[in-house]
Amino acid sequence: QVHLVESGGGLVQPGESLRLSCVLSGRTLVSTLMSWFRQAPGKEREFVAHSERKQYYADSVKGRFTISRDNYKNTVYLQMDSLKPEDTAVYYCAGKPAGSGTPYDAINAYDYWGQGTQVTVSS
Repeated sequence: QVHLVESGGGLVQPGESLRLSCVLSGRTLVSTLMSWFRQAPGKEREFVAHSERKQYYADSVKGRFTISRDNYKNTVYLQMDSLKPEDTAVYYCAGKPAGSGTPYDAINAYDYWGQGTQVTVSS
């Protein structure tokens, strides 16, 4: 079975940083396209970042968030700097087989999802 497990969330003050991790099992990371999504209370789940041959980011996080991966550890990361209260959400990592041909920012395109990790930005 393919599993994704997120970690690294927590409570931080505005302007601080967090680094989220997502460990993929049951599949090699090199064969998997990975993204981060988030969902705030009362809002729809939204795209945050994607890692493929290049990185893509939602406008709301450009310049502040960085997605990266360590293929040896089968882990994808989301470095979040200059956090804002608006970033408060449950963050999910998601994966799909390389070459699936579906949009990277579409929720329904992803076959594998983690359980999520809570990020709270508050003073």
